[in-house]
Amino acid sequence: MLIRNAEPADYGRVIDVIDAWWGGRQMSAMLPKLFFVHFRDTSFVAEDDGELAGFLCGFRSQTYADEAYVHFVGVDPARRGSGLGRELYERFFQAVAPRSIVRAVTSPVNERSVEFHRAIGFEVDRVDEDYDGRGEARVLLVRRA
Repeated sequence: MLIRNAEPADYGRVIDVIDAWWGGRQMSAMLPKLFFVHFRDTSFVAEDDGELAGFLCGFRSQTYADEAYVHFVGVDPARRGSGLGRELYERFFQAVAPRSIVRAVTSPVNERSVEFHRAIGFEVDRVDEDYDGRGEARVLLVRRA
């Protein structure tokens, strides 16, 4: 398995699978190409023999000097449970060090995501009922080093 920094050319590969990886939920609009252009040092792609296996897109906060944020992380459903999601997050934690707080969000319906984040050291900070617009609730997660 090769984990490397994301490149602009990776965007199409990710967008081509993202909705399927989320069980048909329309997620592609939530991941703009800018992560593959402007946040390459904190965004990663995992490949297995050239095949896309997973990705993580995140950045260092421009507002809070001790924080970083993971905007999107995905693992091929056939590879879930393999430790790849944890590896992608570990690569991100290293890239944003010494920042001591990492934040992420997920949908309340995505219980597997909440469980995964808890397993790698995140806590549920709160649920915000209008985080992504009216009626678009999100679970806000935080991990403190």
